[in-house]
Amino acid sequence: MTAAVAAAKQTKLGIEFKKEENLADWYGQVIRKGELIENYDVAGCYILRPWAYFIWEQIKAFIDAEITEMGVQNCYFPLFVSDAALHREQTHIADFSPEVAWVTKSAYAKWIQSHRDLPLKLNQWNNVVRWEFKNPQPFLRTREFLWQEGHTAWATKEEASEEVYQILDLYTRVYTDLLAIPVIKGRKTEKEKFAGADWTTTIEGYIAASGRGIQAATSHHLDQNFSKMFDITFENPQIK
Repeated sequence: MTAAVAAAKQTKLGIEFKKEENLADWYGQVIRKGELIENYDVAGCYILRPWAYFIWEQIKAFIDAEITEMGVQNCYFPLFVSDAALHREQTHIADFSPEVAWVTKSAYAKWIQSHRDLPLKLNQWNNVVRWEFKNPQPFLRTREFLWQEGHTAWATKEEASEEVYQILDLYTRVYTDLLAIPVIKGRKTEKEKFAGADWTTTIEGYIAASGRGIQAATSHHLDQNFSKMFDITFENPQIK
């Protein structure tokens, strides 16, 4: 044992667990001793220290620059929705449990009146609260977390489908080009897809130490599920 390793064990400044032997404790020590997070007195919530928030800011800057080129505009919706709106979605989507506060699509009906209003391409950066969950893991599954979500409306199914894959490619480049993390692109099964979607695409990461995959990001094609539910319609000059 070298003097440096011995000193680290004595002061507990170094990592005391091996990734191959105890992945959970190794991960916990890396993110805490690496000064990425600090524990908080609300279960499942963590303080993002400057190093962690710096990483988040780089991801935001990367995505913002790309989606701006695609004509997407940033906006912000309230964190909370009415009970009626939430349960309207719950009734519409089988097996949907209202664990998080959703961005309601009801405003879109006011903004889309004509084909000239399409496509509508919006994005928001916000925090999300997951009300009920088990086994919190920092950065992987927490009660409150930061995220990005885009919502677009199109005149045709083909245009919407193309956008889904464009965004999936963007998410892929965030991991491979910005974070140097390999991921695999694919499509979710009917059982695994987002409940309100026609189909869901995904990128999956791989945790070598455990031999397991982990979902890294998803992009959904909602078809007309939400537009019909919130009565979003527009005038089409091609239909007489």
